[in-house]
Amino acid sequence: MESVIPNTLPYDRYNSYLYDMGKRVKIEIKEDLEYLKNLRKKKSNHREKTRILSLILTKEKKFTRRVDLAEHLGIGIATLDRWTQVYKTSGLDSMLTISNGGIRRNSVPKEVHEGLAKKVFDSNNPFLGYKDAALWVTKNYGIVIQYNTLRTYLIRHFKTKLKSPRKSHYKKDEQAIEAFKKTT
Repeated sequence: MESVIPNTLPYDRYNSYLYDMGKRVKIEIKEDLEYLKNLRKKKSNHREKTRILSLILTKEKKFTRRVDLAEHLGIGIATLDRWTQVYKTSGLDSMLTISNGGIRRNSVPKEVHEGLAKKVFDSNNPFLGYKDAALWVTKNYGIVIQYNTLRTYLIRHFKTKLKSPRKSHYKKDEQAIEAFKKTT
């Protein structure tokens, strides 16, 4: 059965209905328009500038619906609602505070880092690969660190490569070298 779509509702490019009855912008901007424009000029962060622009356009009443304002700014309506809510409850400074996530936790403890440093630069008994390094950490420290995590950690902190050249081969027999030198 073919569904009948009323002609009164416009379509967006993804063939879903646009809301005909969009919510109106209802927010009281406390700051002066000139202050907001000057503040926007001073900011270098694009995300802060976009948030200030949303306040400027709201204060100038350029858009009557929040959906249109969000579309003009290139953000989602939920994002605009969140910014508006933060502005209403906490003010401009809180709205312009951009959180970049939490503090990156260290995946490798300090004592393991020190042990890895000794082992990586040991030319007599080196790691045979990243899998060997992961097994070594588990065996010596009782900590299970994922292969990719440890690999990335070793590359970032010790500039390791899958195969790294050494001054001498780690399996080289010192007595055989002395015997070879004596016979020549």
